[in-house]
Amino acid sequence: MKDFSVQPPHSHQARRLTVRRHVQRRYFHFYKRVSHWTFLKDVSASPSSWRAEHWLVGGIVVALSVLAGIVAPTFANATRHEPMPVTTMALELPQLPADPAIGAYATSTEPDWRIVAVNPGQSLSDIFSEQGFSSIDLRRALDSQSDASVLTRIHPGQEFAFATDANGGLTDMRFERSDATRVVLHFEAGGVTERAVERAVERRVHVAHGVVTRSLFYAGERAGLSDAMVLKLANAFGYDIDFAQDLREGDSFSVVYDDVYREGERLRDGDIIAATFINNGKRYTAVRYTNPQGETMFYTEDGRPLRKSFLRTPVEFTRISSTFSTGRMHPILGYMRAHKGVDYAAPTGTPIRAAGDGKIAFRGWKSGYGNFVIIQHNAHISTAYGHMSRFANEKVGQHVSQGQVIGYVGMTGLATGPHLHYEFRVDGGHRNPLTVTLPPPEPLPASQLAAFRKSSAPMMAKLKLADGIQLARNTD
Repeated sequence: MKDFSVQPPHSHQARRLTVRRHVQRRYFHFYKRVSHWTFLKDVSASPSSWRAEHWLVGGIVVALSVLAGIVAPTFANATRHEPMPVTTMALELPQLPADPAIGAYATSTEPDWRIVAVNPGQSLSDIFSEQGFSSIDLRRALDSQSDASVLTRIHPGQEFAFATDANGGLTDMRFERSDATRVVLHFEAGGVTERAVERAVERRVHVAHGVVTRSLFYAGERAGLSDAMVLKLANAFGYDIDFAQDLREGDSFSVVYDDVYREGERLRDGDIIAATFINNGKRYTAVRYTNPQGETMFYTEDGRPLRKSFLRTPVEFTRISSTFSTGRMHPILGYMRAHKGVDYAAPTGTPIRAAGDGKIAFRGWKSGYGNFVIIQHNAHISTAYGHMSRFANEKVGQHVSQGQVIGYVGMTGLATGPHLHYEFRVDGGHRNPLTVTLPPPEPLPASQLAAFRKSSAPMMAKLKLADGIQLARNTD
């Protein structure tokens, strides 16, 4: 029977001491033989004095070195690729044919151009004189062009470039004939030669959405539109929305528009292609379309022109100083008299525009009206404009288009301040310009409607997508 009782502590200690003495006696001779080994003492001694451990380590190092010397070159040879033989042949290239159109430009280097930007009020003659070029050179440049309007009708910011010889004489002139065409004129004693360079132009389409808070311009800026593009948006809807008085906080718009890029660099703003505007809860749509006659204008979704037959107000005014009335105390004559039009107060010199297409029926002085113009639009409707400070260049019998400037605000005749007196007449009878029912514009004919819908469908899809995204944001 085994005893599981606990043994006293002194018996365990005696047993451990006995085991320890036994191990020490058993390995005593081994410890005595290797205890004096070291790899750090007398390593620099000659090989004849090396101990056994030195010879052992040295042998291992030599064996590894020999093995590396055998294996490494063999592996390198196994992975080396022999170079492929290369054969060269001398080929004669055909000579390029002479191109007389290129002439001296084929071998000449690009001139050292001096670029000049047009300042406000400058003409090309002013620029030539400023650069030290003669009027003879200017005449030669103008005569070299079949249509010199691009040189005679320059605008601020337009650029011209010039190159000269060592004596400062004009040798080359460069300008942009259009967005896609650059013209270089080379001046020689025998005449002026022209080189036209076609440049890559593209239109990049963008979609923007905005909500009116502070102003239309602020909303356009937040939507990424330039001020010029905001003005184009306002002009597109200007027949239906009075942006000076009808704009409300919370009105919104979506616009599909493009920018013009030339050779990868942005050149200028493009056009509004399509747009929607929600004003006071009512939705308006404008789609840009060019009809077969070459006329480009904005239409509604169903193909009806946005441009009305007549402008409601033919001048930009500060206030209406007098309304249409059958009885008004005349401010100068001092007695009651019918006022058969509307007076729009505006600064002297403000342009006055034709309310609609028509012909100049009268242009001259008329008692009480001062400088006066009458436009006959059709067999029934005419409009009249009084108190002009001066006329534009149109003559009697000349056709004018809607929006064309026909004169400028003044106070000629019986007037106490600068304003436009505007009348709307139907079959000779006067109507209130502010309330008269204007004839609706004619829609596109059926033969053109299918082409219009096909052209406008992609843009309308973009607008609806932009409206949908904004609606989803507002409901989140």
